[in-house]
Amino acid sequence: MKKFKKVLLGAVTVAAAVLATACSSSKSSSSSANGYTPSKSHPLTIQFVPSQAASTLEAKAKPLEKILSKKLGVPVKISMSTDYNTVVEAMKSKKVDVGFLPPDGYVLAHKQKAADVLLQALRYGIKQPGGKLTNKLVRSYRSEILVKKGSKIKSWKDLKGKKIAVQSSTSSAGYIFPIAELKEKGLDLTKKGNANLVTVTGHDQAVLDVLSGDVDAAFVFEDARNTVKADKPDIMSKVVPIYFTKAIPNDTISVRSDMSKSFRKKLTKAFESLRKDKKSLKIIESIYSHEGYTPAKDSDFNIVRKYDKMATDK
Repeated sequence: MKKFKKVLLGAVTVAAAVLATACSSSKSSSSSANGYTPSKSHPLTIQFVPSQAASTLEAKAKPLEKILSKKLGVPVKISMSTDYNTVVEAMKSKKVDVGFLPPDGYVLAHKQKAADVLLQALRYGIKQPGGKLTNKLVRSYRSEILVKKGSKIKSWKDLKGKKIAVQSSTSSAGYIFPIAELKEKGLDLTKKGNANLVTVTGHDQAVLDVLSGDVDAAFVFEDARNTVKADKPDIMSKVVPIYFTKAIPNDTISVRSDMSKSFRKKLTKAFESLRKDKKSLKIIESIYSHEGYTPAKDSDFNIVRKYDKMATDK
């Protein structure tokens, strides 16, 4: 009888262990199926790409940690990257949950299955001529080609053989869009002999180089002249646009590809609500001149993919 009880006890123990393992396995797979969700033990990590001195930008962005943490119910950690390629790699390795990525950066991240777009930034539109801000919020912007007032360059056709200030080859407004559109029109400025493309750091520097005569023209975002207006009050009359590209999607708030749908909804609601609070709005305005956020989808960036390919095709 005692022997039977021992056997029975052993069988019950094994069965309990098997059941516990099964429950644990089921819970694990359910968690995996639902996707990654930040928690109190796993803070939400957000990374920005500096548009100004990294230390300055980080100081401006830090207050968002407490604001978002309160809205989301989990700790939030904000950091700066050196460039958007660093953010993409961090999201790919699951070290960063949310990345503030420019359109070209998002396209790269999505291609590598590192991120999905969640939101697009809203900014005030710009009215031409004059480059003044309107009171209408828009989800896109344009690139423009600037020349000095009185220049013999009257249209894009006159750019052949000229010295042009551009940004890095990954910049949508400072390189990709104008290069792609002019190539589509029959003028390939990347072809040897067709132009002297000079890479400068910052759209403000490109504007100043046109003003000083160091370059004949510049590719910048619309209307980059406002970035130097405080120091050069007459810049609008001294440097003028001769061409505007098609609309470029605004910057994104992108999330790692395995983030759960439920947390994506929570995050969307939190970021959209920032515009409703004066303190929060002031913070996002100071970081990237964002005025709010609106839902976005991957197909919104098909034009970026098209122009990326056109700009790099030889």
